[in-house]
Order: sequence, then structure tokens, then C-alpha cells
Amino acid sequence: MKKINYYYLVAGFLALLFSITHELNGQRALIPALYAGELDINTVTTFKYIWHIITAENSVFGIAFIIMAFYKEMEKVKFTAWMICAILVIRLLVIITTTLAMTGGQLGNLVIDIIAILVYTTIILLGTRVKTKSKI
Repeated sequence: MKKINYYYLVAGFLALLFSITHELNGQRALIPALYAGELDINTVTTFKYIWHIITAENSVFGIAFIIMAFYKEMEKVKFTAWMICAILVIRLLVIITTTLAMTGGQLGNLVIDIIAILVYTTIILLGTRVKTKSKI
């Protein structure tokens, strides 16, 4: 029987869920707000592609983790998991520092995002600790 890394499997499904909710939230809240203001087309375009980059990135992470969950030799995919965690932590630091700079130190709107990314990275890091069954 093939050993499954359930941490990576959960991380994969969470990433796909994050991707879907990120896209839906953008369609519902961000995109209409961009067209309601007096922003020039270049600014609107920049906001839209940055928003969609995060959505696409989460989708790629989700697919990667689902594939990695079924990979036989966990040691070979551990680097990928660490790299994705690094990207997520750097993304979180950028979000926090930008928000702090723009709001004068208020992070109230980010509490759910911070918790989600910390839980997500914890699940991924737990997945890196799963050992491969040795063949005897």
C-alpha cells in the first residue's frame, strides 16, 4: 500500500480552497471597487494582475502539494515544501509591513489572514517531518 502524506494532501486542498475564495473575494469586492473610483487604467490593471497572480500561485501550490502527497520518497519533495513555506512567510511579511506602513500600525483586518497563513505553513512543515517507509 502506498503511503500518503496527509499533511501535504490537506495543504493541497487548503491551497485550492484559498485560491477559489481569493478569486471570488476579488470578483465580489476588489474588482468592482477598482472601477468605482477615479483610478487610471494602469493602476486598475496592476491591481488586477497582482490579485490574479496570488490566485494562480495558490492554485499551483495546491496542485503541487496534492501530487507531493502521493510521492513515494518524501525526502525528494521536502525542499519544495520548504520553498513554498518561505514564499508564504515572505508574502505574509510583505502584507504585514505594507499594512503597517499604510494604516499607521493597525493590523485588525489581517488577523484572519495571519492565522490562516500560520496554520497553513504549520501543516506544511508537519508534512516535512513525515518519514518515508524504508524498504527491507
